Amino acid sequence: MASPKRFIAGAVCPRCGEMDKIMMFTTDDDDQVRECVACGFTDAVSDVEQPTSPELETRVNKRKNEDDHTVRQVVFFKAGADD
Repeated sequence: MASPKRFIAGAVCPRCGEMDKIMMFTTDDDDQVRECVACGFTDAVSDVEQPTSPELETRVNKRKNEDDHTVRQVVFFKAGADD
């Protein structure tokens, strides 16, 4: 069921940056829509779960962790003979 359009106090438009210009309402398809009255930006969020895609393979998640993770002491010293 569609809901009446309501302004959201303190909301800032992601496109134009105007404050208090965002109104929010629900469509007949139960999508929540936010709309900026200043620039016309619209964004819809649905409660219907989107199908998940598998994780993209990157160099981080396909690499085997064979690095040496031992703790080593770091020694700082002065460069020069100004002691």
